[in-house]
Amino acid sequence: MRTKALSSRRTIALGRLAVLILAVVMSAGQAQTVYRCEAKGQVSYSHEPCVGARPVDTTPTQGLDKSSGVSRKGADVRRAELGKVMGDAMRPITGLDDSQRATLHRRFKLPHAAKLECALLDTRLENQEVAERNASPQNLHAAQWDLFQSRKRYRELSC
Repeated sequence: MRTKALSSRRTIALGRLAVLILAVVMSAGQAQTVYRCEAKGQVSYSHEPCVGARPVDTTPTQGLDKSSGVSRKGADVRRAELGKVMGDAMRPITGLDDSQRATLHRRFKLPHAAKLECALLDTRLENQEVAERNASPQNLHAAQWDLFQSRKRYRELSC
């Protein structure tokens, strides 16, 4: 009986240690979404959403040195790779995939009410993006406006 209690305590301690390691590894700044906006024929890029904005993929590239063939990776790429390896190692414990883990880390210090609103915004944004893609020309502006408002709120809450 005593060994079961000791084993249970060790399992809990290892789980807490794994979560602590995850928090430390993932403490690097999270990439922000960048939006491509068009207004009056002018294209601009911003971290602030605009009506009709399109998200831009800003994933860092992994370069190769042409002469040696050695991979040349920046600190941000190495940090992301380490986070992925640690996340994969802890996945059996946490049950979270990469995007879920990043979202959990980003929202860790938010107040409870903001976490709940972020969760609602997650599903609302997905639905509004689908609605924007499927909107008829006469309903497109309204769909874009709704999506803009949700993205703005998402950013204000630091979801």
